[in-house]
Amino acid sequence: MAPQQRAHSAGCVARNADRLLHLQSGARIALYAALPWELDAAPLIALAETRGCRVFLPRIDRRRESGAMRFLPKQERWSYNSLGIAEPPGDASLGARWLDVVFVPLVGFDRRGVRLGTGGGFYDRAFAFRNLRRVWHAPRLVGLAYAFQEVERIEAAAHDVLLDAVVTERGVIRCSTG
Repeated sequence: MAPQQRAHSAGCVARNADRLLHLQSGARIALYAALPWELDAAPLIALAETRGCRVFLPRIDRRRESGAMRFLPKQERWSYNSLGIAEPPGDASLGARWLDVVFVPLVGFDRRGVRLGTGGGFYDRAFAFRNLRRVWHAPRLVGLAYAFQEVERIEAAAHDVLLDAVVTERGVIRCSTG
């Protein structure tokens, strides 16, 4: 995909995400620093900050064997982990349970909310508690994707945490689980 088309799609996704969630001041929003093949979340980060949202970014804790994911406030400085992912420095993190909305990258998705990631399982481990709940499924998990990443069906594994919605450049897909 050409850089100009990637940038256009990322802007469309930011606007569509805002229509879905009506980003409001004080909301605790988690996003990500995109890898080259992922949809760029930078326009959505900028929009959330303009609206007064508290923006958090994931950080993988390699000191623990589980490779736990924590969420730290977005900062101007970045460091890069061993996977080449940009992360905020520091130790002051917010637990995944206390976020309002988490936007996640993906490789593929289906309309049931099954998501293919890059294979590390970090998001599934961080939000596994959602699979134990019967009623309250906060935070909302929203995939950010290009429309061409949708597939008809992905077989879910027992540990998969399903998405509530997916936002693409074409619009919002509310998943059957959300």
